[in-house]
Formats: sequence, structure tokens, C-alpha cells
Amino acid sequence: MTSTEFISPAQLKEEFQIEGITETNVLRYFQTLNAGEFEATAALFAVDGVMRPPFESDIVGIDAIAAYLKQEGQNVKAYPNTAIAETLETGKIQIQVAGKAQTSWCSVNVLWIFILNQQRQIFYTRIKLLASPQELLSLRREK
Repeated sequence: MTSTEFISPAQLKEEFQIEGITETNVLRYFQTLNAGEFEATAALFAVDGVMRPPFESDIVGIDAIAAYLKQEGQNVKAYPNTAIAETLETGKIQIQVAGKAQTSWCSVNVLWIFILNQQRQIFYTRIKLLASPQELLSLRREK
């Protein structure tokens, strides 16, 4: 095993320094996503966790999230840079992370909204593209 295959929690925090965030599962979300470890990404979600990607309806459950990421997450890199965390009245934690997503065909500003349950699992995440309608139309892939 090479040193690049195992990343300690300290290295993870160094690699993904998201200003304002210490939640391990949010940091691991980006690390596993960028590594293409979609099963590991999905495992960060609660059993009934929900992912809401851009232009899609809710994807519910670990298996469905893993399948979606395997299909749609190839060659996607996330570059989070700043975040705001707050505790909601329900005791859940909401974290908004701003950054960029890079695909093989475009780069776009993104806002990830995470809600963590009391066990710190990802209960819900929504991925919002921060672009004008004109910019979004120009991002469409040529078929």
C-alpha cells in the first residue's frame, strides 16, 4: 500500500480545509467523491438519506445514491472553499459549502447544502449550481 492510498484524519483536514467546517463526514464527502470512491461517499449518508443533484429529483437511500454517483459522478471534481454551519431547531446541523465543480466539459460555481442528523450522518444534501440561466444553457453537453 502506498502512502497515497491511506489518508489519516489529520491529512484529510489538511487536504480539505474548508473554512468554517470541522465535520468529518462533510470533509470525507468531498474527499471520497474526488477519489471516485462512490460507495464510500454514499456510506456517509443515513440509511434514508437524500441527495438532490442539479436538474434531478431526490435520490433516496445509500444504494440509490451510490448508483447515481457511479453513473453521473465520473470525472467530477469538487473544490469546496468556504462554509457556514448552524444548528437547526431540530438538533440537526445545516452546513452550506461554497466552491466549484469541475467536469470534463465545464467548471461552475456550486453551493452544497448538507443537513446532518444527530449521529452526524448526512441526512440530506442539495447541490445547487450558481450560474445564470444563460450560463446554464451554454453548459449543456453537445450530444
